[in-house]
Amino acid sequence: MKISGYTLKKIESLFEELGFSVRYGQGNFQSGYCWVNQNKVVVINKFFDTEARISILVEILRNSLFSSEKLEEKQLKFLDEVLSFNIRSTFDNENS
Repeated sequence: MKISGYTLKKIESLFEELGFSVRYGQGNFQSGYCWVNQNKVVVINKFFDTEARISILVEILRNSLFSSEKLEEKQLKFLDEVLSFNIRSTFDNENS
């Protein structure tokens, strides 16, 4: 899997299919996800580059509970690819 804007868009689409809303905002905060009025919302700092955005989304997928039952075969294959993708964690880079 390449680090690219196209890959980022595919991951964002996967999040939408899993019932998450992905939003970009500015501020001095760690990216993450939360529940807002029964909705799953992922908030990413809009100043992060593509690699950091992908890294954060992969970390959130790895640490989230979600149902993949509604995904089509192609989406399930991409989900497996994303979950097995080895990318340095942005959170690890901040602590280096």
